[in-house]
Amino acid sequence: MNLTDWMYVLYPYAKSLHIMAVLSWMAGLFYLPRLFVYHVEQAEKVQDAIPIFLTMERKLMKVIMSPAMHTAWVAGLFIAFTPGFVDWSSIWPWTKAASVIGMTWFHIWLKRRINDFEKDRNTLTGRQFRMMNEVPTLFMVIIVVSVIFKF
Repeated sequence: MNLTDWMYVLYPYAKSLHIMAVLSWMAGLFYLPRLFVYHVEQAEKVQDAIPIFLTMERKLMKVIMSPAMHTAWVAGLFIAFTPGFVDWSSIWPWTKAASVIGMTWFHIWLKRRINDFEKDRNTLTGRQFRMMNEVPTLFMVIIVVSVIFKF
């Protein structure tokens, strides 16, 4: 069996892994900004809450979100480069790719916000974090529509 044959055999496994990783990553992308809202608006009202929020934020990023993002990328690239499954002359793979890059940027932005909280340098309000919480939704819509309609 040559490499292409192996890619065809592994394709459904890669696709399954990709979907599971994306679901986990998206859950974190939706939840972490909400944690930031509560961190900003509620943590100082409750004794010893700030270290708890920091622990929750760090673990969500390190244990769930980052591994899920890396897995989604690796499995997604495997899928993308399996011959015959992606029509690169269409627009949809490019809109999906741009949105995935945007989601990755958002992931990195969230990681930097954790660093700001850890160093007590956060300057954003709960309202600003609520607004940023819509960013992954926008990317998700573009990705899903791109993949389903394949325009």
